[in-house]
Amino acid sequence: MVRIGIVGIGFMGMIHYLAWQRVRGAKVVAISTRDRVKLAGDWRGIKGNFGPAGTQVELAHMRRYAELDDLLADNKVDLVDICLPPALHARVARAAFAAGKHVLCEKPIALALPEAESMRRAAERAKRMLLVAHVLPFFPEFATALKLVQGGRYGALLGGHFKRIISDPLWIKDFYDPRTVGGPVIDLHIHDAHFIRLLAGMPQSIASTGRMRGEVVELINSQFLYGAGGPTITATGGVIRQQGRPFTHGFEIYLERATLVYDFAAFITEPARTPLTLLSADGKVTQLRLGSDDPIEVFAAELGEAARAIKTAKPSALLSGDLACDALRLCQRETESVRKGKPVRV
Repeated sequence: MVRIGIVGIGFMGMIHYLAWQRVRGAKVVAISTRDRVKLAGDWRGIKGNFGPAGTQVELAHMRRYAELDDLLADNKVDLVDICLPPALHARVARAAFAAGKHVLCEKPIALALPEAESMRRAAERAKRMLLVAHVLPFFPEFATALKLVQGGRYGALLGGHFKRIISDPLWIKDFYDPRTVGGPVIDLHIHDAHFIRLLAGMPQSIASTGRMRGEVVELINSQFLYGAGGPTITATGGVIRQQGRPFTHGFEIYLERATLVYDFAAFITEPARTPLTLLSADGKVTQLRLGSDDPIEVFAAELGEAARAIKTAKPSALLSGDLACDALRLCQRETESVRKGKPVRV
C-alpha cells in the first residue's frame, strides 16, 4: 500500500483526492492546507474548468495538518503529492526529499530550470523518486495516438499540429504572474510541449510568435524545428478573452500511412467533438474505440502509474522528472523566441 499525503487543497488537490480513491494499492492518509475551512472538509469554494464542482468532504478519518512540516514528519506518509502553486513546487519537493518521502508534483515541475534541476538533485541524494504529474499522455485520445506512433504500424512520424486554448481563467488571480503561476505557456501549453517531446524528442530549435500580456505570452504559435529529414511540428496555445469557449484542445498527427485527427471544444452551450479518427492510406475513415473520458478516471490512471512506480521501484517513462524538465525548457525557449522575434536554439 502506497500511503499518500496531499499538500495543497485547491482545484488540483481536490481532483487528485478524488482520483486517488480509484487507485488500487494506494490510500490518501493525510492532507495539508493552511485554509481552516478546507481542513474541516468544506471544499465548496473550489472551482475549475472541468470535472465535478467542489463539495463537502468527509475527512474525519484523515490526518489533517495546517503546517507542511507536520505532514512531512508523519512516518505513515510514503508519497507527498504536491498540488500547490508552481512557485512552491521546488521548495516543498526538496523538503519532502529531505524528510525521506517520494514526491509526485503537479505540472509544471517548476517555473525555472535551475529550480527544476535542484529537485532532481534532491531526489538523487535522498534516493527517492521524483514523479511529475503531466496527465495528457493518460487521456485516451493522446494515449492511443502515442501508442500508434511508437508502435510504427503506420510508418514514421512526418509531423503534426497541436492546440490548447482556454478562455481567461478568471478564478486564478495570479495566472499571468511569472513568479507564481507562470502564465499560459508554462501552465497550459506545457502539456503539448511535453507530449511533443514524448512523440518526437527534443527539437534543434524553436521559432515562435505570440501576443504578450504583461511579462508573459498570452497566446503563442510555435514551430518545433528538427532539421533536415525531421518531422514538421507546430503548436498553438494560450488564452482568448471570450468566456464562451472555456477550453479546447486537439491535434492532427501525420504518419507515412495514416493521419490521426482529434478535436474537442467545450462551448458553454454544448461541446463540439471530433472523436479520435484514423485516416488510412486506403481511403478509410475509422473512429477509434477508446476508454472512458471521465476526467477523474484519467487522473486515476496517471496516479496509478505513480503508485506502480513507487511499489515496483521502477521509474515511470511518462512521469519522469527528466521529461518534465525538457518540457519546461521547451516552453522557456518558446517564450524567448517570442521576445527576440527570431528562432532560438534549444
